[in-house]
Amino acid sequence: MTLLTQHIRVTGIVQGVGFRPFVWRLAQQLGLTGWVRNDAQGVEILAQGGQSALSEMLVRLRTDAPPLARVDGVQAQDLVAEPFAAFSIIASQSGQAATAIGPDVAVCDECLAELFDPSSRRHRHAFITCTHCGPRFTVTRALPYDRPQTSMAAFPLCPACSSEYTAPADRRFHAETTCCPQCGPRLNLSDAQGQTLTGDPITQTLRLLQSGGIVAIKGLGGFHLACDARKADAVARLRFRKNREAKPFAVMLANVASVAPYAQVSETEGTLLASRERPIVLLRTQAGCDAALPGVAPGLQRLGVMLPATPIHFLLFHEAAGRPAGTAWLDQPQALVLVMTSANPGGEPIVRDTAEAHTRLAGIADALLDHDRDIVARCDDSVLQVAAGATQFIRRSRGVAPAAMALRQAGASVLAFGSHMKNTVCVTRGHDAFLSPHIGSLDNAASCQFQDETVQRLCDLLDVKPKLVAHDLHPDDYSTRAAVAYAQRHGLPTLAVQHHHAHIAAVCAEHGWQGPLLGLALDGVGLGSDGTAWGGELLRVDGAHFARLGHLRPLPMPGADRAAREPWRMAAAVLHALGRNAEIVPRCQDPAASTVAAMLARQFNCPRTSSMGRVFDAAASLLGLSHTLAYEAQAAMLLEQAATQHIQAHGWADPMPNGYLISASAAISQLDLLPVLDALIDARDVGHAAAVFHATLVAALTDWVLQAANTTGLTTLAWGGGCFLNALLTSQLRQNMEGQGIRVLAPRLTTPGDGSIALGQAWVACLAPPSASALA
Repeated sequence: MTLLTQHIRVTGIVQGVGFRPFVWRLAQQLGLTGWVRNDAQGVEILAQGGQSALSEMLVRLRTDAPPLARVDGVQAQDLVAEPFAAFSIIASQSGQAATAIGPDVAVCDECLAELFDPSSRRHRHAFITCTHCGPRFTVTRALPYDRPQTSMAAFPLCPACSSEYTAPADRRFHAETTCCPQCGPRLNLSDAQGQTLTGDPITQTLRLLQSGGIVAIKGLGGFHLACDARKADAVARLRFRKNREAKPFAVMLANVASVAPYAQVSETEGTLLASRERPIVLLRTQAGCDAALPGVAPGLQRLGVMLPATPIHFLLFHEAAGRPAGTAWLDQPQALVLVMTSANPGGEPIVRDTAEAHTRLAGIADALLDHDRDIVARCDDSVLQVAAGATQFIRRSRGVAPAAMALRQAGASVLAFGSHMKNTVCVTRGHDAFLSPHIGSLDNAASCQFQDETVQRLCDLLDVKPKLVAHDLHPDDYSTRAAVAYAQRHGLPTLAVQHHHAHIAAVCAEHGWQGPLLGLALDGVGLGSDGTAWGGELLRVDGAHFARLGHLRPLPMPGADRAAREPWRMAAAVLHALGRNAEIVPRCQDPAASTVAAMLARQFNCPRTSSMGRVFDAAASLLGLSHTLAYEAQAAMLLEQAATQHIQAHGWADPMPNGYLISASAAISQLDLLPVLDALIDARDVGHAAAVFHATLVAALTDWVLQAANTTGLTTLAWGGGCFLNALLTSQLRQNMEGQGIRVLAPRLTTPGDGSIALGQAWVACLAPPSASALA
C-alpha cells in the first residue's frame, strides 16, 4: 500500500464539541496515523494512510461529526512527511482566531444517567458535563477552546477526571468542562445577608421554595429568580419585589409530560422544549391554568414553559420527586412547577455573579443558590413560539447565540451596534455573521454597559478587528452614540442604516438572498430617512439600497413617545382623524383626555407616525382591551388573543367590505386603515370585531403588496418587524401571498423583532460600496 499524507483543515463549530476525540476514533477505525489539534482557525489534522482510508475520512468528517459540531468546511492538501507510528491528539496552537465557540446546551442523557445513579462517582454532582453537553460560550474567555482559557481553569482535574480526560475511548476525552465532586465547582446556599445556610444546598433550596420563598439560582448565563408557581402569595411577592405588575412569568417543569395540566403541547412544541437548546416555548394554556398557577400569566392564554437545562435544575426536580434512583422518573409527570424568570431588576441585564446578586437582588431574593464557577458572559434564555407549524424566535439567546450564520457575501469585518430596543450586536468575519445573545433595551446605564461589554467580548473572542461600524439612523439612540464613539476611538468609518431597511436586510442575510425584492416592515417605530417616525413600510430592497414604495396612513401620536405606552392616546388620535374629536373625552375616560383632545385639535406635540404597532394599540383601546400598557406589546397581544378566541369558536371572520383604502395616484402609495378602525368604535362583540380587524388587515396588506408586485414586477416578499410575531397575521398573510404566486421570505434563524436589526445592519454594510461609509 502506498502511504499518503494529507493536511486537513476543518472549520465551523468544531471546538468544545468533542471533535478531536471523534477524529482520533475515526483514525483508529480507518487505520490512519498522524495527529489532530485545535488551533485558532478550527481543527487541524495531519493524516497518513491509504488513499481509500483518507478519502473516507474526508467524507466522514462531515457526515459523522459529533452532535454539537457544525462543519462549515473540510479542505485537504497532499504533503510529503515522515511516517508516524500512531495517531495522537497534540497540544493546541494559538494564532489569529478563525473558528467559533458553540452555544451552551442542556445536560445530555448519558450524564443524566450518571447524575441519578447512586453507584456513580458523579451521583448528584451539580456540574456534571461531558463532550456532548454543558456550558461553552458562557465559560470561554478566549479561543482555542481549551480548559486554561475557560472559567474551569480554577478547578484542576483530580486523578480520576484526568484519567478520563486523557483516555481516547472515554466520552470526556478532552472535554474541557470535565469535573466531579472532588475537583469542584461546588454549590453554596446563602441567605439575603450572604450567610451560608447549612445542610445540602439542593435540599434546603427546595425547602425554601416550597415554603413560599424566592431563591436566586445561578444558571448557565446568569441567575434566575425562582419561586413555587403554584403559590399565589409567592408569585405576588415576586411581582411586587421585581416591580413587574402584569408581564407574564415563564415556568419550569420537569418534562413534557408535566406540562399537560397547564398547557397544550404539539409534537413540534414538545420537540422544541426537550431540545438541547432548552428554550422557553410559548404554549396555548389549558382551561384552569390561571387557577392552578395564579398570577403567573394573568389574563393571557399563552404560557412560557421551559424544561431543566442544568444539573442544578434537574436536581431540584429530583429532590421534589423523592430522589429516585435511575432516570425513569424523568418520563413521568412531576408536580413541582417553578417560576423561573431572569434575575434582572427593572429591565436591567441578567445578574451573573455573586457580588452582583447580593447588590442588585437585595430586597428581591430571600436566598442565593450559588457556585464558584464564573459566568464569563451573560446569556439570557431564548424564547420561541410555533406559528402555523413554523418555529419563530421571539428572543434568540442561550442555546443558540452566538452560533455563526453564513453570509453569501464576504468582505471586510463589520461591527453592527443594532437597535435601541431589544438590542443585540453583530460581528462579521469572512462569510460568517455572529449575532450576540440578547442584550435588551438600552434604557438604563446597566444595559448600555452590557452592550459595551458584549461588543468587546465578541471582537476579542473572535479575534476580529472591525473595518466598518454600522448603526441605526437615529442619532440620539445609545446604540448610535456608542457606535460613533467606537469608530472614533479606532479610526473607523461608519454607516447609518435605516431601521426598516435593516429589518428586511436581516431576512435577506439569513436566506442568502441576492437581488431586488419587496419588503414589508411592520413594527412599533424606527426613524425614517425623511426624519419622521416610520413603522408600516412597503419597501423595494436591493442589497445596500432601498426605496420606500408605500406606508400606512400616518396618525398623530399625542404626547409623542407617551402614546406608545398609553394606547388610549392612539384611540384618541383615530377619533380625531375621523372627525370625532368630541367623543375623545367621554370614550377615553382618562384624566388627561381633555388635554389630549386639545393637543390633537391644535396639533401640538403630536408627531405623526406610520407605525403598524400604534394601529394595533389604537384597535385594542377602541375595543376596550387595553388603555395603558403594563408591559411592551400588551395591547397587541390582547387584541390577537381576543381574535384567536373568536376564530377558534367560529372560524375566520370575513374582512370588512371597504375596510381600507389604498392611494393610487401618489408616487408613494398609502394604506389607510381608518375605515376598519372606525367600525371598531361601536362594536359590541369584542372578539368578533378583533377577528374582523385581523381579517381586514390581512386583506389590505395582501392587496397592497400585490399592487406593488404588479408595478415593480417583483414576486418575492421579505417581511420583518415585531408585528410579525402575531401568529394570525403571519399565517394568513403567508397563505394569501403564496396563493397569489408571491414567494415569502420570513425570519427563521432570527426574530422578526428588533433583535435581528444588527444582522441587517451588518449585511447592508457588507454590501455597501466603500464610498457609502461617508453617509454617516
